[in-house]
Amino acid sequence: MSHRDIIRALVGMLLAMMTAFLSSTIVSIALPTIITALKGSQNQYTWIVTATLLASTASTPIWGKLADLFSKKLLVQLSIIVFTVGSIAAGFAGSVETLIAWRALQGLGLGGLQSLVVIVIGAMVSPRQRGKYMGPMAAVMSVATVAGPLLGGLIVDSALGWRWCFFVGVPLSIVALIVVQRTLNVPVVKREVSIDYLGAGLLAGGVCALLIWVTLAGDQFAWASTPSFVLAGIGVVLLALLLVVETRAAEPIIPLRLFRDRTTVLATVASIAVGTAMFGGAVFLGQYFQIARGFSPTAAGLLTLPMVVGSMLAATGSGSLITRFGRWKHFLIIGGILMTVGFGLLGTITHDTNMVQIGVFLFILGLGMGMLMQNLVLAVQNSVAPTDLGIASSMVAFFRSLGGTIGVSVLGAVLATKVSGLIIDGLAAIGIKVDEASGGGEEVGIGNLNDLPEPIADIVRAAYGDGTATIFLVAAVLSAISVICVLGIKEVALKTKSSMQLQHEEAEKQPVATR
Repeated sequence: MSHRDIIRALVGMLLAMMTAFLSSTIVSIALPTIITALKGSQNQYTWIVTATLLASTASTPIWGKLADLFSKKLLVQLSIIVFTVGSIAAGFAGSVETLIAWRALQGLGLGGLQSLVVIVIGAMVSPRQRGKYMGPMAAVMSVATVAGPLLGGLIVDSALGWRWCFFVGVPLSIVALIVVQRTLNVPVVKREVSIDYLGAGLLAGGVCALLIWVTLAGDQFAWASTPSFVLAGIGVVLLALLLVVETRAAEPIIPLRLFRDRTTVLATVASIAVGTAMFGGAVFLGQYFQIARGFSPTAAGLLTLPMVVGSMLAATGSGSLITRFGRWKHFLIIGGILMTVGFGLLGTITHDTNMVQIGVFLFILGLGMGMLMQNLVLAVQNSVAPTDLGIASSMVAFFRSLGGTIGVSVLGAVLATKVSGLIIDGLAAIGIKVDEASGGGEEVGIGNLNDLPEPIADIVRAAYGDGTATIFLVAAVLSAISVICVLGIKEVALKTKSSMQLQHEEAEKQPVATR
């Protein structure tokens, strides 16, 4: 493909990516308002995020495998449609439970978009040249990350209300569909396919069972209880069966041979740590700014700007330098270190930390994320065969989302426990017993913050401000694990041909009867 063809196709792909990221970031800044409006709890706050991540995590490798077998263009359009339908339905939700269900449908579409965009770019562009095309992708992600919270804040603060945070992305989705139809023309190398339906079902079932177990254990039931053992057992058994099925399937949903490659294994483990730290830590930033510091949703969106700018500069800069010099490992190492330092510094904040200081911490964190995320995908794409590009790329996204889902669930539970303890201590300090405050300890929290007397509301806000630091400290430890993994990755020279070129060359070598 010529540079002009690539740019034309890239426009449609980036527009589709903008749709998903914009919709996600708009909603994230509105969550405190949504939970308050629907009388939800801290645990439900976490589940609104977890439901989307869980669905996207379970579906990501399936989308990736389908991309190796069928039309990538058709799959991109299908994922946009699924995401859009989920967004519209979520906007009409009348309860937190209904909203969580429709957020799961959004997650199915998101799973496709977050893997397919990278897969299509990998098919069109060689690893050596991919860095300069990753720059526009990083810019779109950064713009969506900045514009999302700002737009979400404006919508929530306006007469439109929080429901329009879901509706506003629908026109953009329609435009994305049209542009993708007109500009994206990635040839399909025809070959006989065999879809691993059993493997896909076992993967989705096993992952969902384990994620639901991790999310609910310690809250809805004890870790050492019958429901806990049943959910964990179901997850382990399904994944064990998956391993057996994948060794015999003609076209396994997750080819186990990929894990013989050291780069793939270490990048996968690093992605789990990155996802846990990134999603688990960053998703609570909006809550910190709005609940603990009292900023409006619009202002909370602006306060994340240092992290976004840092990420955009690091991703664009590192991508250009990788294309120029062909070296990539040192960017992964520097990115991992900066992310660890950034989370470590955020682990020192309280409810009254200077905002300029927090902005500096977020900028350092953004630099680390920008260097690490996409370049991990690049390292894996460069080490696998062209026919495995889709599943290998989506596998990195899968494990990053898996880590993110676990991170949001576990760190959300940690935050809820920490905040509860701080609230009890704060109430005791002013001579109020827990059971006398709004009918019980569980009634004092984010769900009814606006209804609490001002002195008690101040205690709740301070508890969220001081408790959030614990999440960032845990995220710093997880980021350090990603640094260790990156150090073990062997740097291999970047390929100068795209996977589409290599795949066609392989097809040309085959006898005509088998093509």
